[in-house]
Amino acid sequence: MSSPLSPRGFGRAVASVALVAVLILSGCVRRPPEPLRPSPYPSRPEAPLVGGLVDRPIDGGTQALVVREARDLGRCLAELNAARVRFSPVPDRRNTATCGLSQGGVLGADLGTVARMAPGDVEMTCQTALALSIWRRQSLEPAAREILGSDVVQIDHMGAYACRNVNNGVGSNRISAHSQAAALDFAGVRLRDGRRITVTRDWSGDTPEARFLRRIRDDACRIFGTTLSPDYNAVHHDHLHLEATDTRFCR
Repeated sequence: MSSPLSPRGFGRAVASVALVAVLILSGCVRRPPEPLRPSPYPSRPEAPLVGGLVDRPIDGGTQALVVREARDLGRCLAELNAARVRFSPVPDRRNTATCGLSQGGVLGADLGTVARMAPGDVEMTCQTALALSIWRRQSLEPAAREILGSDVVQIDHMGAYACRNVNNGVGSNRISAHSQAAALDFAGVRLRDGRRITVTRDWSGDTPEARFLRRIRDDACRIFGTTLSPDYNAVHHDHLHLEATDTRFCR
């Protein structure tokens, strides 16, 4: 026969049992894994990442994506913000029956690139800012490095928002996209090595400068709704008209 536990031994046994119980309840003692059970909820695809459009290579669907994301101002702002593009919204306004700004703001610096706009702080629609940011990162800057062998440090332009008709009102009564802040007129770039490339001087011929300008014009046609160059008419001899609308016209 075993001898009965002494009071001290009985107390130790009780303490050991209590300690094991605490460890089990606190999860310190490993238990066998529970079998997997099917989820009662149906599976669904993951939501697309916000902010990827500016850093996505240009393809045949880029313009449609710009139009889709820009339909909602919140989504457009999220894309720009995620890409570190500064864009400050402004209240909608209407200057005249045909001129005004809706879902717009002031485009500031793109902190993900080196090039800066001149003049800076340009007022335009969010859709125009989104299209321009894609063009700058996916076309203009890489094309300059590839063809011209230097980085773009400044993008020269002639403005975006202007209450006027097309062709500056010469020979047309049609309202310009500039009257809705939906277009920007690009004049040229300045490179880190000091060179200045302009549409006025460098469009014609088969020089590296001309190839660069034509490359970024062709890429713009896949991002913007309407892209006009010196090949279109004499009014555009000194700039590229980059219009972020739902249209489809490239020349």
